[in-house]
Amino acid sequence: MRAYERLVKYVQVHTASIEDLSRTPSTERQFDLSRLLAEEMTALGMEGVFVDEHAYTYGFLPAAPGCEDWPKIAFNAHLDTIPDFPGENVKPTLHEDYDGGDVKLGESGRVLSVKDFPHLPSLKGKTLITTDGTTVLGADDKAGIAEILTMCERLIAEKRLHGRVAVCFSPDEEVGHGAALLDLERLDADFAYTVDGGAPNTINYETFNASTALWELHGFNVHPGSAKDTMINANLVAMEVNALLPAAERPEHTEGHEGFYHLTDMHGDVAKAMLSYIIRDHDAASFADRERTMRQIEKYINEKYGAGTAKLTLRPSYRNMAEKLSERMDIVERAERAIEKAGLVPARVPVRGGTDGAQLSFRGLLCPNLGTGGYAFHGPFEHIAAEDMDLMVEILLNIVCSGRD
Repeated sequence: MRAYERLVKYVQVHTASIEDLSRTPSTERQFDLSRLLAEEMTALGMEGVFVDEHAYTYGFLPAAPGCEDWPKIAFNAHLDTIPDFPGENVKPTLHEDYDGGDVKLGESGRVLSVKDFPHLPSLKGKTLITTDGTTVLGADDKAGIAEILTMCERLIAEKRLHGRVAVCFSPDEEVGHGAALLDLERLDADFAYTVDGGAPNTINYETFNASTALWELHGFNVHPGSAKDTMINANLVAMEVNALLPAAERPEHTEGHEGFYHLTDMHGDVAKAMLSYIIRDHDAASFADRERTMRQIEKYINEKYGAGTAKLTLRPSYRNMAEKLSERMDIVERAERAIEKAGLVPARVPVRGGTDGAQLSFRGLLCPNLGTGGYAFHGPFEHIAAEDMDLMVEILLNIVCSGRD
């Protein structure tokens, strides 16, 4: 079976997570895909197939005879799709022999356009898979799951030489909790790769340092007719907080290694207002400065309007996994050789976001991230080419079949 055929099946299983860290998985529906995958892994002949109480799904291939001293390599992808865009009733659409131009997405009124996605002409002639414009596709990260299992199927069917392969599909990556309960002892790997990125030639070993900033702003509400020198409008205080942050350091104005402050949610009234930000920076010192800036604003607001007006809570999310992987660049280089063997030029691209590999790396399992072949994740324009998924399978095979190096 080709990887895209698995993808088309998996994306029709609704697995959106929600922002609820009180339980894992955050949605019971993620078990639907876990159980389907466990059945498939068992049918393939994988060993130790197991779904735990948190929907983590494990499977293993023992080393081929004579390869027992090769590295034990794990692969990870996540079950869930994003909570804030529809992921139910997904209708994947295949465009065979794609012409490289604009694509009308069903009857949604949306168009996947070359203007917005200038890489599209490079996919000309391939089988392009899109949404119908009303949901995410779910290639993030069901493409990664499909590619990993297709690799396993080929290792078994083609009787290739390989070391021990461990697989784990995890829940709740999209809400930042994907690797938290992954059983490293059960996985028993020397190192790992997440398959959760973009173009097939990319490898990521740098992520942002990340935290969430939650603001609670308290006003003083009185009748507006007698408000002079008395009222404190929490909505206006919230606007003031945002205005004190540098406007040029928002996601829409940054790229590459540049960090940002991103306002994700705001609501309130005169008496109370709430702001939520995510803070991101690749550089640890710059990241610390960003959190310090938030604290300075909190201090300023409380001095200006009175103690207790502003309450800031900073919640750490993850750290830049380059801190750990820079000590073992051979793991990155192994993947780069695999990409070259597949006929591509490897590209090291910093992740402008997070990955389960960051959590795993800091938990002791070094884990860079590989591409899936997908683009425009987290929205209706998500798309992937079947042939690029085939390339990713070749890259994964090259990684596990390259011996001790």
